[in-house]
Amino acid sequence: MARKITGAAFVSLDGVIQAPGGPTEDPTGGFDQGGWVFKLWDEGINETLGTLFAGDYGLLLGRRTYDIFAAYWPYVEGEEAAMGEAFTRADKYVLTRSDASLDWDNSHRLGDIDAVAALKQTDDPDLVIQGSSTLYPPLLAAGLIDRLILMTYPVVLGSGKRLFGDDTRAGQLEMTDHRVTDKGTVIATYRPGGALPPYPPFGPKPSTSDREAERQRRMKQGTW
Repeated sequence: MARKITGAAFVSLDGVIQAPGGPTEDPTGGFDQGGWVFKLWDEGINETLGTLFAGDYGLLLGRRTYDIFAAYWPYVEGEEAAMGEAFTRADKYVLTRSDASLDWDNSHRLGDIDAVAALKQTDDPDLVIQGSSTLYPPLLAAGLIDRLILMTYPVVLGSGKRLFGDDTRAGQLEMTDHRVTDKGTVIATYRPGGALPPYPPFGPKPSTSDREAERQRRMKQGTW
């Protein structure tokens, strides 16, 4: 049986997923709201994460998220030590063009999307994506993501790396589950729903007014 790939992401209302875990996690691009998830921590998230990381799993990561995790989780102490040990035991598959060392225990390099597709056909535990915004456009385009769990916080961050970048193809998602936590975080689970349907015959027809024709002309000229 093929492995399933689940993408699980903390998201702001304006689609930002950058540096949810701490102020120094990823301040690139001048992002100054690092750790925003913990500024707004919600106990309902613990339940979702507890279910997500119960049992056996592998991690599918982009190179930068791998670097963040590898510099933190093997060394964490206190209440988070158990999660650090679990992440260290888990197989970690890193989609990267870089040949830089992957020296965290149980780390494996994947050179391209075809390697992810081949990995998905093996019988080992299912895979979970954490962070790694660069993975979503190519994996969705290749039909390799089976499930998305989006934990959308009631916050607007204004700037930062988005979950779905400009290279993401248009497509539908089908909601399979949802809940709203006590603090207003929406936890929604989706599965890919295929291509968007064509524009329906009952949709509004384009205006034929002279004013609309002028607006269309200005758009083509780049002056609108």
